Amino acid sequence: MTDSKKGVLVIILTYTLWGFMPIFWKQISHVPADEILAGRIIWSFVLTFGFILLTKGGRQLWLDLKKLWISKKKFFLLMLASFLISANWFFYVYAVSHDRIVETSLGYYINPLISMLLGALFLKEKLSPAVKIAFLLAATGVLILTFSFGSLPWLALGMAFSFAFYGLIKKTIQLDALRGLAIETLFVFPIAIAYYIYLMSIDRVSFLETGLTTDVLLVASGLVTAFPLLLFAIGAPLIPMYMIGFLQYIAPSLMLLIGVFIYGEAFTTVDIISFSLIWSALILFTSSKILEARGIRKASRKISV
Repeated sequence: MTDSKKGVLVIILTYTLWGFMPIFWKQISHVPADEILAGRIIWSFVLTFGFILLTKGGRQLWLDLKKLWISKKKFFLLMLASFLISANWFFYVYAVSHDRIVETSLGYYINPLISMLLGALFLKEKLSPAVKIAFLLAATGVLILTFSFGSLPWLALGMAFSFAFYGLIKKTIQLDALRGLAIETLFVFPIAIAYYIYLMSIDRVSFLETGLTTDVLLVASGLVTAFPLLLFAIGAPLIPMYMIGFLQYIAPSLMLLIGVFIYGEAFTTVDIISFSLIWSALILFTSSKILEARGIRKASRKISV
């Protein structure tokens, strides 16, 4: 099997795992979202740090921290990224536990378009006419949903914007995915520990109080967070970016199907119209990126000849 095929299979597995994630979080929906977030941070750090030590990557992790500290701007930008991804995790878990899985799929559908917009605003990347039209189509879909709900779909937008800004920061700071996750969770680890102590002080903690199944699942939340990221780190370098962009829609599509067909969430005619506009935007966006990538490859071949 070629590296490219391996990469495609690994990335498909990664996005499939992310797509089925709502089923996992539903198993602990009786635990408040703030405690789940604190536990997810704690156990993600403990498990990733433990794995790094087992694979003798501790020295490299220390070197990464020293390098970040030398460049104070990168250090504090990564700290900001850790708060953004924590916010994203909270929005996601809160949405799942409050029967709004369809809204999570909306957030991850519109995320790539928000990322493109931020790239244009902050990195001065040029937007092609196709991408501009795609963004307008998606914005129209979100506006229709807003009028339908009577309020902004704030969970979807919160997830999309927090992850887009997180991605923007990560694009400027090159770090190994696993060590990067360890450092990001390290920044918020003391806050999560302090918050757990606070929950214990007011007798509002589920861990070690509700039952063994809940305890195991809360600990497993760290593995559920870290394992797909490790797979992504393995598969992403083996395939082109446009292919990753195309495959990433596996996750929100699965979330949408799970929300509607497994958990019986509403998907009205207005939702169908709105999502159709967003799907059209994504087809246009992805097609333009594939054509753009092919054009670059052809041009490079001509130059090499």
